[in-house]
Amino acid sequence: MRASLALAVSTVLVAGAAFGLAPAAQADGADTGIRFVDIAGDGGTVLKANVVAPSGPGPHPLVVLPTSWAMPQIEYLAQAKVLADSGYVVVSYNSRGFWQSGGEIETAGPKDVADASRVIDWALAHTTADPGHIGMAGVSYGAGISLLAAAADPRVKAVAALSGWADLIESIYSGRTQHVQAAALLGGAGFLTGRPGPELKEILGDFLSSNLEKEDAMIAWGRKRSAVEQLDRINAHGTAVMLGNAWGDTIFPPNQYASFYEKLTGPKRLEFRPGDHATAEATGLFGLPNDTWTSARRWFDHHLKGADNGVDREQPVQLKSRSTGGYEGYPDWKSVQADQERFGLGGTQRVLANVDSGANGGTTLLTNALDQFLRTPPVVSVPLLPRAFAGVWQSDRQDGPRRVRGTVRVHTTVTSTASSGTLVAYLYDVGPFGVGKLVTNAPYTFHDRTPGRPFGVDLELFSTAYDVPAGHRLALVVDTVDPLYIEHNPTGAQLTFSSPPADPSYVSVPLRKE
Repeated sequence: MRASLALAVSTVLVAGAAFGLAPAAQADGADTGIRFVDIAGDGGTVLKANVVAPSGPGPHPLVVLPTSWAMPQIEYLAQAKVLADSGYVVVSYNSRGFWQSGGEIETAGPKDVADASRVIDWALAHTTADPGHIGMAGVSYGAGISLLAAAADPRVKAVAALSGWADLIESIYSGRTQHVQAAALLGGAGFLTGRPGPELKEILGDFLSSNLEKEDAMIAWGRKRSAVEQLDRINAHGTAVMLGNAWGDTIFPPNQYASFYEKLTGPKRLEFRPGDHATAEATGLFGLPNDTWTSARRWFDHHLKGADNGVDREQPVQLKSRSTGGYEGYPDWKSVQADQERFGLGGTQRVLANVDSGANGGTTLLTNALDQFLRTPPVVSVPLLPRAFAGVWQSDRQDGPRRVRGTVRVHTTVTSTASSGTLVAYLYDVGPFGVGKLVTNAPYTFHDRTPGRPFGVDLELFSTAYDVPAGHRLALVVDTVDPLYIEHNPTGAQLTFSSPPADPSYVSVPLRKE
């Protein structure tokens, strides 16, 4: 119900934005018009599309926009109008299997990638698009398709991939743990607005039912749909790639984008902002001012139109703090987290599985959107957390503030009474009255372990930018249940966390120092 209501509201707002809220035409755009067309995709499948283009003679640079998962073809009209007003031909199309486009949902499979090339072919044949200046952009599903299309089609010179994925496995199966709310939301929205193909139905069923016998097949399916597996082709093409995401994206968390960014060798830019999935771009879809879409247009202006707008001279990694709302620039991702501070996870703590201690990551889309707009992350009373169901370790209080930037890493030793299990780690900012504000979290699942035999765990929490005030502590909390994830703890299982002298347990926190 929540997914369908949100989708309906978004559709109405986007439609209103497209026809009423988009900014006025820019100086070099002339009058623009909108056409709704049918484009033959791969195998002749009809893709419903719209074209927004300047009325003057070309050639004009082309931007192709595949729609987001479950969104109608009017999704990008507000931004398409802005781009066309500044001299671009813009073609947006409904991805196959959704709404009125033909075919079945392929989840960024080979047919979706081929569709993108067919749309480019159509635009070159039926508009004033310039074949030497082609870009692709999109939010979420459109971002994933854009990256994959850039790997397959060297005509794509620039990409702006917003709130998307480069590694599908590390997105919804990170820590070998199913992100159940994310998968259920995507699956439900797909059934409501489109026609899932048999392969997607099977994969989704196996994923949500924890069918480990099909794990290798699920991973292979995801890798085929991950741009990181096509990295050498993107680098060979020299594609200019801009990546934008939210710190709290519960569908495509930021770590996989940061890792992908570091491996790109062409022109590149990485931007992280507060929020959840696609919330950082949402106001731009409504035709309102939006930093992410402004950056995307500047990216295209430079790499497709040759504008000397300075985007190539700025620090390529741009981060917006969750705490201050200010931007910070860095030369690369490694520089973000160059300084580390450790605090030990000493002693031995044992927790019972199958019970939510009260520490959790919230609700997909809702919780981190509230943090974005109201700066209200999930909170717990750390002293009142039940120690039977949660391990708790705290750092010393610090005189000065800590500016957490990047990826927090946890190393510990675990002993389980069962061969399989799940743990979820949370880092909290704890004030003087014991109230902890969630800084970041991540899940970890193990299988085929010998009961009673200790094993090491190394876990990367989801990257963030958060300021811990002076006088506060950091607390690591570990429990076994979180509504965001599927847990694999047998009934009655226990997990013991220890810190052997030869292999001490710790939390490593990346800090920005003045």
